[in-house]
Amino acid sequence: MSKLLTVSPSPHTYSKQSVPKLMYGVILAMLPALAVSIYYFGWSAILITAVAVVSCVIFEFVIQKYILKIKPSISDGSAMVTGILLAFNIPSNLPVGLIILGSLIAIGVAKMTFGGLGNNPFNPALVGRVFLLISFPVQMTSWPVPKGFKTSYADAVTGATPLGIIKEGLNNGDAMNAILDQIPSHMQMFLGYMNGSMGEIAAFALILGLIYMLWKKIITIHVPLSIILTIFIFTGILWFSNPEKYIDPLFHILTGGILLGAIFMATDYVTSPMTPKGMWIYGIGIGIITVVIRVFGAYPEGVSFAILIMNAFVPLINSNFPPKRFGKEVKHG
Repeated sequence: MSKLLTVSPSPHTYSKQSVPKLMYGVILAMLPALAVSIYYFGWSAILITAVAVVSCVIFEFVIQKYILKIKPSISDGSAMVTGILLAFNIPSNLPVGLIILGSLIAIGVAKMTFGGLGNNPFNPALVGRVFLLISFPVQMTSWPVPKGFKTSYADAVTGATPLGIIKEGLNNGDAMNAILDQIPSHMQMFLGYMNGSMGEIAAFALILGLIYMLWKKIITIHVPLSIILTIFIFTGILWFSNPEKYIDPLFHILTGGILLGAIFMATDYVTSPMTPKGMWIYGIGIGIITVVIRVFGAYPEGVSFAILIMNAFVPLINSNFPPKRFGKEVKHG
């Protein structure tokens, strides 16, 4: 008993990949969306991304070095990923103090409280985002109108997101055709010209990131595909049953952070299932909960809450759909 084995957190797989390599791969995949955000929101996008990334890195360093008294691991890139994702989930004119507070919640509460990378049960960036949304709903739902470098951080003009316009119009009893005249076209939303958070406004840029991560085998297709298909089928049924009350499924996919959540947040290694079957159940659950919140709930958006809810079920999913044990005999015939 003089030599004890040290077992790291799951999942345990043999791979040529390393944590820093994977994290920096995710960062590269997010660069197209960041570039589009800078194009539409100008210096504001650069500012809030820098503040979120720097504050996440600093909080992780300070907590590890002076509170947990362990070797800081900020070089692995995970804190940077959290910072970028947090920036992608907030308005580009959010006060700097709130960005720093969200970073503290994301790193200090959602990540380091549980022991750091590999131990957190919930996606840190989403915890930070939901905390800010619940605590500061006015600031978190004042979305700047995309104007590029023509407007500054301080004087950005705000407006409702397409989902917010749909929700408000239906609550007022307006006809769907009349509401559609107030929102961008599908092509405009695909290209990113709409109100919303930085990371949700450009579908094509997010898809480029997905293609890159699939090519580099950073993620698999199971979670994104299961979420997108579930939302498309669910909303398609509702739209087909009553197009005057429900919007078409493509609109749902292009708005409200569906692609951002499906590609970059629901696929988080630590908070998502380990097996393909588990990933499908996880993704279907996220899709159903998102649509229920969007269509029948008070919030126009629901993907953040849906991912966090399904994060809580990941241990149960993993226990019922565990990976095959290394060295387990496989019977043939």
